[in-house]
Amino acid sequence: MSKPQSPLAFRDYRLFWISRFCAVLAQVGMVVVIGWQVYDIARTDYGMGPKAAAFQLGLIGIAQFLPLLVLMPVAGWMADRFDRRFVASAAISLDLLNALALGWMTAHDSLTLPALFIVAGLHGVVRAFNGPSLSSIAPNLVPPESLPRAIAMSSIAWQTGGILGPALGGLAYAAHPASSYWIAAALLAITTASILSIRPYARTSIKDGSHPLRQMIDGLGYVRGHRFLLGAITLDLFAVLLAGATALLPVYARDILKVGPEGLGWLRGAPALGATVMALWFSVRPLANNVGIKMLAAVIAFGVATIVFGISTNLWLSLGMLTILGAADMLSVYVRSSLVQLYTPDEMRGRVNAVSQLAISGSNELGEAQSGLAAALVGPIGAVVVGGAGAIAVTLIWAYIFPELRRAKTFDLPKELTT
Repeated sequence: MSKPQSPLAFRDYRLFWISRFCAVLAQVGMVVVIGWQVYDIARTDYGMGPKAAAFQLGLIGIAQFLPLLVLMPVAGWMADRFDRRFVASAAISLDLLNALALGWMTAHDSLTLPALFIVAGLHGVVRAFNGPSLSSIAPNLVPPESLPRAIAMSSIAWQTGGILGPALGGLAYAAHPASSYWIAAALLAITTASILSIRPYARTSIKDGSHPLRQMIDGLGYVRGHRFLLGAITLDLFAVLLAGATALLPVYARDILKVGPEGLGWLRGAPALGATVMALWFSVRPLANNVGIKMLAAVIAFGVATIVFGISTNLWLSLGMLTILGAADMLSVYVRSSLVQLYTPDEMRGRVNAVSQLAISGSNELGEAQSGLAAALVGPIGAVVVGGAGAIAVTLIWAYIFPELRRAKTFDLPKELTT
């Protein structure tokens, strides 16, 4: 049997990879700058104390999550019903306008908290439609024997962009505040062009003729009916929901480590280093055995690193823990997203990815809200430490109640999807 070709050997997959990486790089870079601006404006222009300003970070997370919660069922259905390239490119174009608007307001010193909350809500709309559509394209662009590597490389693009983006945004903001948004706009333009350059591809459409509302609900029903998918998706939801240390990095940069916006870029860049090293390791030595156990161990390592970061007042120790945190998160996401894609048939992929995206976004945005609220009640250090401990506890509980996660051995296609 011949060795499967690298997914990058296929033109359309290369375009997909570029679009996915650039989109995440731009979007999460925007999010970190929005977080810094919300906290800074709340402290400087509104005279809020650290706890009250930290609570605003929680509210900005809710502003991003609510559109996802409302629109994700529709977005997943559209990803399975219409051409995913056009759905994704339309959503990205809206985020391009968001970046331009934020850049203009930043350059003219006209940003206010209400304006930031409005743009955060629009960003939530974008992610609702972009996530399921773009993430569901990859399996259609390579032959079946290359699918596991294609899904793994897609997750690497997503995670690497997700870690590098905040570092890029923070460093660009430190150089010139508006430049972070101009860079994001350029990356989103590249994303849109790359998606639209992907040639039409064969795909499996929705088979049943039921009402669209019923089809939307079927995605959630499919996840509930498959314990492996349910366990993998909810593990991410609850573990990251609790361990939201990165949401409080503006607090650590300004008031605990006292390193300012440039230091915020370094703090955001430390997980990027860990994630990039792990991604490069996967490209040379991909995981082959006991992938489920390794995923669970990575989430525990994520929680431990979060706890140590929370109590650290030394910049170098903090950077080291964030590096470990990024590496562990990369391993976990790499395994989890690969297995979720592999265990989902094409005609359900948009709707299942919508459920997964809702869980991921819920863990991120609601995690920010939880962290902001906890920081307002017990202080940022207490919030981070308790969150890390909670992530460890959730992982141990999930390993017990979802033994399917422990039993996942390889990235081989499930038999039911190869026949």
